[in-house]
Amino acid sequence: MDVLDIARWQFGITTVYHFLMVPLTLGLGMTVAILQTAWVRTGDEKFLRATKFWGKLYLINFIVGVATGLVQEFQFGMAWSEYSRFVGDVFGAPLALEGLLAFFAESTFLGVWIFGWGRLRKGLHLTALWCAVIGSWVSAYFIIVANSWMQHPVGVEMSDDGRPVMTDIWAVLSNNTAIAAFTHTILGALVVAGMFLIGISWYHLWRRRHDGIDTIDDEGALIVGEGDAPGRDRTDHGVWIWSLRFGAVVAILGFLGTVITGDVQGKLMYEQQPMKMAAAEAACHTGGSFSVLSLGDPGGDCDDVVTLIEVPGVLGFLGTGEWGADMPGITDLEPEYVDQYGATIPDDALYGDRAGSEVQYVPVMWITYWGFRLMIGLGGIVAGAAVIALWLTRKGTVPRSKSIMRLAILGIAAPFAANIAGWIFTEMGRQPFVVAPNPDPSGIDGVFMFTAAAVSPGVTAGEMLFSVITLTAVYGILLVIELFLLVKYVRGGVASAMPELTRHDEPDRKRDDDVLAFAY
Repeated sequence: MDVLDIARWQFGITTVYHFLMVPLTLGLGMTVAILQTAWVRTGDEKFLRATKFWGKLYLINFIVGVATGLVQEFQFGMAWSEYSRFVGDVFGAPLALEGLLAFFAESTFLGVWIFGWGRLRKGLHLTALWCAVIGSWVSAYFIIVANSWMQHPVGVEMSDDGRPVMTDIWAVLSNNTAIAAFTHTILGALVVAGMFLIGISWYHLWRRRHDGIDTIDDEGALIVGEGDAPGRDRTDHGVWIWSLRFGAVVAILGFLGTVITGDVQGKLMYEQQPMKMAAAEAACHTGGSFSVLSLGDPGGDCDDVVTLIEVPGVLGFLGTGEWGADMPGITDLEPEYVDQYGATIPDDALYGDRAGSEVQYVPVMWITYWGFRLMIGLGGIVAGAAVIALWLTRKGTVPRSKSIMRLAILGIAAPFAANIAGWIFTEMGRQPFVVAPNPDPSGIDGVFMFTAAAVSPGVTAGEMLFSVITLTAVYGILLVIELFLLVKYVRGGVASAMPELTRHDEPDRKRDDDVLAFAY
């Protein structure tokens, strides 16, 4: 295999895995903060229990997310050194702000929250959690600023040595692409957190019904009971039904927000990366029809695309806000790209053996097309499931059906898959550029970089393959560890996060084998 292909696989594998943790951390942190705020304001025991249970899962995910995120930074110097040299002057500021300001603040306040239970006043302790959550959101913004500059470079000028030099940090930080991407990401993270709450809460409510703790009388009214196990009392029922319905509302509102921000992003992409959006719609020819279903050879081009279902006029509205407007198609855009950026890779030592090879300006169409639809489709399914969850739990519990319970748990994966599909669409659709050019006439000429030039020149295919295999193995181990911990504490319920709920005749639950005992 080619070094470039292996390097891209490595970054894709590690980033996709890391991105599993990111939306859950961003979304679940906010929900835990809201739950603790409700407890501080009302003193209701169910909110305290919910805070500690969901907070435990939040910490597990945060810890593994930090471990996997560190690898992302190392890859810039190991596999993508030429890319790092090219963007270094621009990326230095947002990455420094993310690492030295946002992440340190996030970690510090999270530590205060973890060890502050029972030691700090309620209000101060709650403030620490909110600061940690806000820190994680600010941290995410700086990362998105860096990525969005790759999608739409602004605030720079070219130096004599052919590198962009930042001249306006505020232009970089206020990049409209970054603002749209950040709001879309945060709202998507809330959808992830909402479905996480729905699936796990559904499981525990189903267990209470399965074990005969909660029953339905002849008139259909719910009778909340008390179980023998620690913590499985009437308050326990309140934790799960409130968490489930709260999660459903969060998921619905989050999805509606992603629809709005996604529309803004789509219009920006048609301005900034028209080829990406044309490929996402399989729009081979200029027009205004939106493809509902197109088929073709995954390895082919426009000659292989057959549109089976389309809606006239919609594509123009998505691209410009004007119903029926014509949007540029691939066959019209490709000659424009060739004219502006060349038909072949520049004859430059930086590109090595790839110099002079033909540039493929059309991204892999089946990935962008289906990635775009998976992102939207799965998000819609989650929102629909959340509405159904609200309806089915209107009487205070869930149906006894085991199949529905399994669907609720399986549904947790849907928003994760939607987030991953969106990320893959965004990154794959930018090809063949690692830094896409700014097509605005007022943009800076020459600020773009072909992906072929970004990989480290001294790295061999064998070294890259070894790193891919090693990192995949390590990440696989981390995945097993995280899933083991999550499943362990989910099954344990609230009592697993609050050992004080155990009966007095049982031994202390804070055993040496409890690796998260510090969080009590």
